[in-house]
Amino acid sequence: MTENIYNIKIKNVYGEETSLKVYQGKKILIVNVASNCGYTSQYKGLQQLQDQYGDKLQVIAFPCNDFGSQEPGTDKQIAQFCESNYNVKFPVMSKINIKSKPIHPIYEWLSTSELNGWNDSKPRWNFYKYLIDENGNLIKSFGSNTSPLSSEIIQSL
Repeated sequence: MTENIYNIKIKNVYGEETSLKVYQGKKILIVNVASNCGYTSQYKGLQQLQDQYGDKLQVIAFPCNDFGSQEPGTDKQIAQFCESNYNVKFPVMSKINIKSKPIHPIYEWLSTSELNGWNDSKPRWNFYKYLIDENGNLIKSFGSNTSPLSSEIIQSL
């Protein structure tokens, strides 16, 4: 028995709350991000992916400081970093917890098989990616070293 991901509330770096339901009908690529990580340049590929496949895909970034303390900034600083360094246009959410308590409900859902249907693994590092299908089902996950523009991700869209 899975729980509906579309019921989860999320808040962006500007403090605006919404639910994932607004993205129903598109695939969603959820990525935990950090500004001071070796993978931070993936922001560029994530934006290219959004630009190229935005008709059927929504990239959503969730900043987190749980992996190597590589996201120490405030929401305002994170927003400024993403815009000025990578011209990010996809949604960047408010900074959340993934490993430390309280774990954000989106990552509770993504890493609990009783909620998502099959996966019990949490991200092991920044820029770990989860792909949700058009109906809200978790269908794949990709490691941090998987480029956003990799054939593995593109073929899954």
